[in-house]
Amino acid sequence: MSKHHGLGNDFFVYDIRQGLPFTSGDPDAQWATFARNWCDRRFGVGADGVLLLGREGANQLTMVLYNADGSRAEISGNGIRCLVQAAYWQDQHNGAVTYVVNTDAGVRTVDVLEGSPTSNVAHISVGMGVVSDIAEPANWAALQCNPDRPVRHLSLGNPHSVVSVEDVADVNLQTLGELVPHVNLEIVAPGPEAHAITMRVHERGSGITLACGSGACASAVAAKAWGFVPASAPEVLVHMDGGDARVRIDAATSEATLIGPSVFIANVVFDV
Repeated sequence: MSKHHGLGNDFFVYDIRQGLPFTSGDPDAQWATFARNWCDRRFGVGADGVLLLGREGANQLTMVLYNADGSRAEISGNGIRCLVQAAYWQDQHNGAVTYVVNTDAGVRTVDVLEGSPTSNVAHISVGMGVVSDIAEPANWAALQCNPDRPVRHLSLGNPHSVVSVEDVADVNLQTLGELVPHVNLEIVAPGPEAHAITMRVHERGSGITLACGSGACASAVAAKAWGFVPASAPEVLVHMDGGDARVRIDAATSEATLIGPSVFIANVVFDV
């Protein structure tokens, strides 16, 4: 098992060809327990989630994601880059290569733009799919957002609520996120650059994280709609606590492309 992070959003990657790390019981329930135990930052090793890496053919992968609380998530923009970096290393690729990854949110195409078997960092682009509008989540009224405040509820296969704020540092994100635990909550402010936004996130199943790739895509779509960045900007630079990602939105199809690094942290040997 290896550990990676995408802009501080960290994951264990477990290759299921190693076999199950448990001998009995429902696999989904056992993986949920595994994730809760290993992701605990005080009583475990610590991470935002566990990724199960499977193989379907040459450069064809499967991904299953368990959040830190043991819940199963459809997709993660940072997580899928970590998964692909682990596969890229296993395959001993060098330079650019494309993977196709089957996730609970559908098939995603992932391009390793730059990497090598000897580098801890890979630069990766992910086709994140179509960004679409969804209904507001349960208990949304509890946030007591001003009706004039821009808000978008969006999906990339997983749910997001994006809220415009004046200053992302001047918001009690933990309290707000706990009111809507079944959605990824992003707070967004424009700038500081003309083509950029600043974002913080409370993730479903993990709490406040340093970055969220799918959240960056949802926030970029909202920011363009609100005029935070010029509609003509080819990319939106998304500043997050863990670093910066770039997002491209196809104006014709509403498909998002996420570009950012994946960083190998360590190999982890477990005994359960």
